[in-house]
Amino acid sequence: MERKGTAGLLVAGLVLVAQSFTTMAPAGPWDSPSFTRGAFGLVGLVLIYLAWFNHTFGKMGVAPTVNRWKTPETTWLNVVVFGLVCLILTRIIRWMDTGGVVPEPGGLLLGLIGFLALMNGLYVWLITNGPLNEEE
Repeated sequence: MERKGTAGLLVAGLVLVAQSFTTMAPAGPWDSPSFTRGAFGLVGLVLIYLAWFNHTFGKMGVAPTVNRWKTPETTWLNVVVFGLVCLILTRIIRWMDTGGVVPEPGGLLLGLIGFLALMNGLYVWLITNGPLNEEE
């Protein structure tokens, strides 16, 4: 089921992230095309996140609070695995030294995304199945 505006956000975000892999960008008021590419890429990541949030939870927002999850008791593991995959990809990108294929802060951003997802998934586990569960 397509949520209103999700496709537009996703396409715009993908275009902005994709352009950060090129050398085409205006110098901007800071007179640095690479900074402009990075700023566009970050805006693109935000738009992709907003599209995911809108698609997943059916409304616009930024905080995936536990009360919005349909089955947090089981889906927390998917979030933890996603976070671990992001962290592993961060190490692979650093180890491979891609020679400019991936922008320099790409690994840092992927690591941040992975760490935040990992912490969110572990928190949800703690309050649904773990020691912080109040229903036991």
